Amino acid sequence: MIHKITGKQHNSKLCFICGLKNKFGIHAHFYITENKELIALFTPSEEHQSYPGRLHGGIASAILDETIGRSILNKYETEVWGVTIDLNVKFKKPIPLNEELKVIGRITSENNRMFEGTGEIILSNGDVAVTAQGKYLKVPLEKITDFDKEENEWKIIELETDPKEIEI
Repeated sequence: MIHKITGKQHNSKLCFICGLKNKFGIHAHFYITENKELIALFTPSEEHQSYPGRLHGGIASAILDETIGRSILNKYETEVWGVTIDLNVKFKKPIPLNEELKVIGRITSENNRMFEGTGEIILSNGDVAVTAQGKYLKVPLEKITDFDKEENEWKIIELETDPKEIEI
């Protein structure tokens, strides 16, 4: 299935998932689809392994948590943040290193206080390697942490390689 990309979400400086200056991070980029799903693209390296040549399950869980949690940002004009309440992850296939992975996340339900979503990590051959379901509490950013957007370099980084569409 081809997903048309309509926008891109912010990256930051030191976040493990999206931080572009975190030398051990996975440097994921997040793309908004026409149906308001979110697709993350990243390529894990040796620093992200558990068994040799395989992505660590904790990192797989972290990227799914981030992608599902960030999906709520696609639904509103102002930023709505989620704090993870519950995350259930199922591992189906080993995830290799050094190949681009696609992570898709979507919101499945919400009310004024919480939202729920699902997501998958997709291998380069199209197989689903990991699935997740999560529940998140909607919390204003200032109640989560002191976050200076300028200091943390919270901005949209446009790349020449940004896709116009992503096939999953």
